Amino acid sequence: MAVNASAPDPVRPARTRPSQSPRTPSTPRLPTFPTSSTSSSSSSAALGPSTSNTSSAHYTSTSSSAYSRTSLSSLRESISKSPNIYDISEIRAATNNFLAKRYSTSSTACWRCNLRNTETIVFQRKFRRKMEMPQLRERLAVICRSNHTSVIKLLGVSISGDHIYLVYEFITGANLADCLRNARNPNFTVLSSWNSRMQVAADLADGLDYIHHKTGLNITLVHNHIKSSGIIITEPHFNAKICHFGTAQLCGEAYETENREKKSINEIEEEEDRSKELKRSNSGVMQFEGVRGYMSPEFQASGIATQESDVYAFGIVILELLSGEEPLKYKYDKSRGDFIRTSLIDRAVAVIDGGDGGGEGREGRIRRWIDRRLKDSFPVDVAQKLTRLAIQCTHVDPAKRPDMGRVAGKISKLYLASKTWSESIKTVSDQISVSLAPR
Repeated sequence: MAVNASAPDPVRPARTRPSQSPRTPSTPRLPTFPTSSTSSSSSSAALGPSTSNTSSAHYTSTSSSAYSRTSLSSLRESISKSPNIYDISEIRAATNNFLAKRYSTSSTACWRCNLRNTETIVFQRKFRRKMEMPQLRERLAVICRSNHTSVIKLLGVSISGDHIYLVYEFITGANLADCLRNARNPNFTVLSSWNSRMQVAADLADGLDYIHHKTGLNITLVHNHIKSSGIIITEPHFNAKICHFGTAQLCGEAYETENREKKSINEIEEEEDRSKELKRSNSGVMQFEGVRGYMSPEFQASGIATQESDVYAFGIVILELLSGEEPLKYKYDKSRGDFIRTSLIDRAVAVIDGGDGGGEGREGRIRRWIDRRLKDSFPVDVAQKLTRLAIQCTHVDPAKRPDMGRVAGKISKLYLASKTWSESIKTVSDQISVSLAPR
């Protein structure tokens, strides 16, 4: 700065052409905020004439305010918005008094509509037990506070009589069941590569692990609606998003419990007595809330959703990803004159632990069982480990099922191993040359 003050300046080019000054930045920089008058005076000395000072100060203040506005807007977008309590008249207007065409053919009524300038999908469900409005608001605030890329966000609810209308953000895509089993063209699937299926498995594991353990809330959350038709696959990278998060808590299908380590013995005993009472009173009603093929044995017996029952349903979805088949199949037996039910779990266990009949080993059984539309292009060792993990998730004893945190960690390693396998396949294919010239 002393050099600029003492140097002769007969022509003063900085006054006529400030853009040529080496000290004037050609591109805007992040604004710096002066902490004292000393820094302000030193900035004035460096910038030279008072006219240049005025324009530079104006530029700095303008860029600072613009940068601040950008930061605040991005901060507002990153923070979860408060949950919306929609009036039932808004839902009726958006769905043409519920006469609009339903978005899905499932048993749960749902409509795609626009609410408050947002593209949404509305699900109509029935309360399983009565809840007061303050309790419902508290639960809604907890659910809407959660945010994960693999979980479709709940925007708000509306209540009318015994029904609750759950409003979720609309995600463009297709559900996993339709991606795996296309009724019009059974030989086609968009998930035609091994890596695309591992992407779905990894996203699903991360999303469910987040719901169980990583919401940062002091309650135990369950999903209770894990199924292939409730998972949305998006393009172009085939990412998976879990739908229906919060339904179990807001409809009264599950009890949230605080961290048991912070509870007294009396509180835990009261909670267990309440669970036993629920088994006696409501089990006949609640045990049919699940989807056939995804319900764990203990859920069918008690009707109580737990994290272990979520893990069971997750294992079924992974077996669907591997084989492309439905959880349950019914085949007519002419000799018996009746239908025989075959389970996807039984077939997977036979593949892993079955005998080597006909000289066929485990690798051969896996290659026959994995979806043929993958065209036998997959790492057999990874497929075998993933099948074993899915079988562990569907163990009859809920205490022997792995925790979702452990499951997500294992699937993450298998995903990386699949990426390594894919890169090695590309390297080999690049080294093979094909010539169509006549010999």
